[in-house]
Amino acid sequence: MRHFLELATLTLASVGFVFSQPAAEPNSQPNPYQTIENWAKLPEGRAFGSNSGIGLDKKGNIWVAERCGANSCTGKTDPPICQFDPSGKMIKCFGANMFVFPHGLTVDKDDNIWVTDGQGKDDKGHQVFKFDPDGKVLMTLGKAGVAGDGPDTFNQPNAVAIAPNGDIFISDGHGVGRGNARVLKFTKDGKFIKQWGGHGSGPGQFEMPHAMAFDSKGRLFVADRGNNRIQIFDQDGKYLDEWKQFSRPSGVYIDKRDNIYVADSESTDRDGYGHNPGWKRGIRVGSAKDGSVVAFIPDPSPGTGATSSAEGVAADDKGGVFGAEVRERDVKKYVKK
Repeated sequence: MRHFLELATLTLASVGFVFSQPAAEPNSQPNPYQTIENWAKLPEGRAFGSNSGIGLDKKGNIWVAERCGANSCTGKTDPPICQFDPSGKMIKCFGANMFVFPHGLTVDKDDNIWVTDGQGKDDKGHQVFKFDPDGKVLMTLGKAGVAGDGPDTFNQPNAVAIAPNGDIFISDGHGVGRGNARVLKFTKDGKFIKQWGGHGSGPGQFEMPHAMAFDSKGRLFVADRGNNRIQIFDQDGKYLDEWKQFSRPSGVYIDKRDNIYVADSESTDRDGYGHNPGWKRGIRVGSAKDGSVVAFIPDPSPGTGATSSAEGVAADDKGGVFGAEVRERDVKKYVKK
């Protein structure tokens, strides 16, 4: 076993994630990472709110959607969309007075920033915004403050994924058994194409499609959190597969080498919400090619509440992993030992 763990760490550090099998026991993978303490450096007078959206641009800067120093931006004036350099220094923020509940964040190939507003109040929310890197709004989808299930309205949108051809995919619905439970597809100009989903646990159904990412083949990975699984589709919504070996997924990120990073912030042995017995919270790292899980970063501050550890996850070209945390109101960076 010792030899296997040493080999695992060496392989992760040098040539990428190429071993292990999907059927490995839960929580059994090695942790070849160490935490960079106090990575994010905020200016005096500024504190993180809850974080769930995180992404990286081509320069290696990290973008975070935080909730205005609280768990909601209602009544707050803090700009919640913030950029940090690789050392953790804050560069700039924007988006003040625009959001109720910043949720998912995606950076596209042109370094545009896509952010979902996952709640609605006071004629704001239930929308998706596309910003340029300076904070200029380039596109808005959804109707401000209007919760709906049509092609031009959302009800608690979660995440955005941009296909290689620029098509826009949005996952919509943050409740188990209520509200929406769907993925919508739009052209790069925001014209509605199609949707699929509905509540349930069958193929192509969802309970809280919480995050999304594309692999190098153009397959869409959807974090079907309420069903404790990732579902995989082609870009027409055709069901391809489901994976449960990454536990209960809140966040999913796939890098250009098809390494997949999945954040579990909710698994619990207790009955009720988050029920996923035998699985621990944390970030699992593996391969989007074969579904293998090769590393597990445990929850650094295990709790008994509804959420702990990272909800959003991203990774840089050097293998550094970033976790955006809701309960802890922090962004943690993990690097290989």
